[in-house]
Amino acid sequence: MTRNIALTLAALPLLLAACGTPQERCISKNTREYRNVSNLLREVEGNLARGYAWEERVVYDEILTQCRDLVRDREGNARVIYTPCWRDVSTTQRYRVAIDPAAEQRKRANLAARQKELAGQAEAYVRACQAAYPEEQKAAQ
Repeated sequence: MTRNIALTLAALPLLLAACGTPQERCISKNTREYRNVSNLLREVEGNLARGYAWEERVVYDEILTQCRDLVRDREGNARVIYTPCWRDVSTTQRYRVAIDPAAEQRKRANLAARQKELAGQAEAYVRACQAAYPEEQKAAQ
């Protein structure tokens, strides 16, 4: 059952994207690179402001818990029993990583230049999507 929930949650962003209006889908699709570069730029600027970066790692561990088992007695009657058992669990740990400020500043300069290049292109795509789907633009006003 938890596997089904995990699959549903993993598919949720795809379902939400499919539910957007044609104009929203058009804009989202055509401005993805601009948004990615903008997010990377924000991350680099945060690293420079803090003086370090954050990274994540998945740590696997075992915990002792209670497992539910179904057993049948000699007459065939089912009975639930709880027994101790080990379960694998994973957690994501966030940790600090030292940065090279000079490298981060070069990265910031490159990302800022790339963002500036993509900004005009993204604006043109937004206008084109609004022109292609005018009924959505009228509904938003």
